[in-house]
Amino acid sequence: MASTARLDTDPAHMWKQDSIEERGFAAALVCLEGHYQQSPAMGPQSITKVMSIISKTLEKTHTYKDVREVLSKNLRIWIWLRRAISAAICDLNEKSLGVRSEPFVATRFIDITTPEVTALIIKNYAPLKEALQMLNKLMHIARNLLVTTNPEIPQNLSATINFDHEVIEAICLCVNVLSKGIDGEMPEDDASRVKLNEITELYKKVLVTSLQQAHNWIAKNDRNKMTFWYRVFIESPDVDLNPEHDDRYDIVGSTLSPRCLYLQEEVRNWIKRNTVMCRPAAAICQEYFEAKDPEKPDLWFPHQNTLAFIYSNPDATDDKPSTWNPDAKEKFSQDWQYGRVSHELDAWWAQARLPNITNMDSPQFPTTFLNERIRQCEETLMSRYAPPESPDETGDGAEHHADDATVQEWPTQPPQDTPHYAPEYDEYEEEADDDDSYGEGPMTGLLTEVPNILDPKQIEALHMIIKSCILDSAGSGPTRHGESLQQARCRIMLATECGRNLLREMLVFIAVWEKDEQSLIFQISGQIVQALHESCLIHHTWEAVRSPKDIMSPAQTVLLRLITYLARTAFLPSKNYNPDPDPEGDPESRLANPDFRLSRMLHYFYTIFRNRIAPECIALMRIQGEVRAETIDPADFPVDNWDLERAKDGLVQFLDFLYTIADIYPCVNTLSIMMPSTPLLLRLPPPPPLSEPPHEFPWAGIKGQVLSILAALLQPPPGQSSPGNPAVQLQIVKHNGIVALLNCCLYDDNNRFCRERTQLCLKWLMDGSPDAAAFLQNLISTNQNQNRPVAGGQAQPVRIDGVPGEVKIQVRSSSAPAANAAIPESNNPGKLETFNFEANLAASRTQAAALARRLEENKSRSEELVNDLLALTVSGDSGDGEAWIP
Repeated sequence: MASTARLDTDPAHMWKQDSIEERGFAAALVCLEGHYQQSPAMGPQSITKVMSIISKTLEKTHTYKDVREVLSKNLRIWIWLRRAISAAICDLNEKSLGVRSEPFVATRFIDITTPEVTALIIKNYAPLKEALQMLNKLMHIARNLLVTTNPEIPQNLSATINFDHEVIEAICLCVNVLSKGIDGEMPEDDASRVKLNEITELYKKVLVTSLQQAHNWIAKNDRNKMTFWYRVFIESPDVDLNPEHDDRYDIVGSTLSPRCLYLQEEVRNWIKRNTVMCRPAAAICQEYFEAKDPEKPDLWFPHQNTLAFIYSNPDATDDKPSTWNPDAKEKFSQDWQYGRVSHELDAWWAQARLPNITNMDSPQFPTTFLNERIRQCEETLMSRYAPPESPDETGDGAEHHADDATVQEWPTQPPQDTPHYAPEYDEYEEEADDDDSYGEGPMTGLLTEVPNILDPKQIEALHMIIKSCILDSAGSGPTRHGESLQQARCRIMLATECGRNLLREMLVFIAVWEKDEQSLIFQISGQIVQALHESCLIHHTWEAVRSPKDIMSPAQTVLLRLITYLARTAFLPSKNYNPDPDPEGDPESRLANPDFRLSRMLHYFYTIFRNRIAPECIALMRIQGEVRAETIDPADFPVDNWDLERAKDGLVQFLDFLYTIADIYPCVNTLSIMMPSTPLLLRLPPPPPLSEPPHEFPWAGIKGQVLSILAALLQPPPGQSSPGNPAVQLQIVKHNGIVALLNCCLYDDNNRFCRERTQLCLKWLMDGSPDAAAFLQNLISTNQNQNRPVAGGQAQPVRIDGVPGEVKIQVRSSSAPAANAAIPESNNPGKLETFNFEANLAASRTQAAALARRLEENKSRSEELVNDLLALTVSGDSGDGEAWIP
């Protein structure tokens, strides 16, 4: 039984001025606390009457604004509401998880198996259902009380009694129960299944309501936002609350993470300094405190010294500039002088952001090194699952990885005079925690499992919370030290493991539920990514959500999709776009320029595509071609169909994003080697079975997408109709790209309209380029001289567009009369068919010209988009001139 002191009600004179709603609701809360603490438990009739009072109060707070205003300004209501919710949570923990929690003590994640949870829930079904319904109603009321004319008053009052502790406890309880997978292991009998499903849905309702309450509590309140951030990302129930002096969060990329102890203490000190109350809330607290017996301690209300501290904001009255004294002896005073949220966080961000002082103008590796890069990727893929030759080699590799924290080089480096252009990627290096990526193992964070529990409609509150805490436009502006608290919280999320894990699951959530650009979840996620860009942490996010097992992880694919979406909206530059107006200026002033940040982000993704994505995908395609050529055993193919699907999805998304297409035609050429072109049949074949060998993966649609990008880049500048882009024309000719284009002329059922796109590319390639015209003319003349058949020669098998298989034809000599040229007879497949190749070529040219005119008049939306954003690529490569950038 609970102690009598804990159940003592307030003195009678404190309730004399209260309304009937306040008295009735408070009485019901007092009864509920005693009921859930078994001191004593109420009978069915009493609990029914209490439930009726709670339900009526909930209805009134939904309907009547004046009731909300009155209840929300009553500090005793908030205290008893917290006490009732705390008792209910303790009772639910015991009946669902077998461990009773204690008030004021933060609950940790409980290590309990799914069968145990299922058995407890079925056993305690009736009291669980009643308690969950009651808890959901109480959370609804707490949420409604924050919707008032001046929400700062109830926000301050609830913060004063630490009501947010119970909200975190409710979320922890729901995650503890629902993350055990009770949906996955259902009992055999129908009655137990129904009970289990009902309790599961009730827990989800409590979780959603708790998130909604948290959203209302933090709205436009920086102190509450930072407190919530601290509880879910720094003091999460499954993190070490007593780190060592030099313990750091897990490293991402090549940048050291912040030290846990310092970040924890500095953020906590900022919250203490900024625990400020508005005057009405302070008056309510003072009135309550004076009416209480000073000799009788109240565990549910702060002491006098704490209350006196919250009347003024030390940071607001102190006009001293921000200074950091590394020799200070007292930590609170040191942080007070600094004024900002965290010196440890600022030091980490200075190195983790992109661009930073060390990589303001990082170049890309030369195009001439592409083939060597592809060969290295091919060797790495083939040896991916091979056992190491000796333990010594594995140890050396691990040691190199740890030492070379700044630049992780490729297996075979370019010559010494070539600068290091590789981003921070370890080429399929097997890591000890591989199994933990992507939720396959335990991931820290109170909210990390929430995207795996709720559906798109239920999870909206979580996305609204993240957006309101990190998006600059949702904040209150810079502090007197020039710090954006929204960006500070964004950095905390990316600096901590809990924040990175949550962000990864939120990105994967979009892919799992297949949300489109019109959905609310997608649009809010886009605003979250926009906040990451404003903090220069897009590249850090990219590295944080990657998986060593994938060329591009599903979370990275979704992230790039969101960035592509923002490129058409929030990131779309003005007509006066200038990627670097002051190249010699101060790094901080350059960083403040949004055009400069945008150009560096685009340059980073160009580098990722050229250094990693394109070479590794091409390497996979080449291995597929070698399997087809029977030089490699199909059993030795290094990846399965799932890996290939993820690689293809990532490549498709990258091709949708990129506007520079360096090294793009080797991809087209390799596609032709890897997978034979399929004639366009009158009857489409059925889709390939899921058991199709991975070496026959078709990479459907990639070739057509590449050709669309090529056509967009070859077009004349906006406002001109001729000639084509000379820079792209020159690079295609220089790197033998015309041959790759000609290889795409056959119909291919895996890449629809590929020939039409190729014709459009050739049209712009030949327009105003004498080099391209001469190259193509020489190629045609050479082929005619080498392949000219002798009159009356043997029949030759050829492939004809739209006709399955091969058709035998006999070509007449050039001296034969043109009138005698035979037309293929499709109604007699056994007869030899003849073609006049010159006439066919002329007809093809006529069709190509007509098609080009139609496509020029009716440009697709994607081509217009690429054309509009080509200006963004101006800053992408200013170094060696090898990139395909207009």
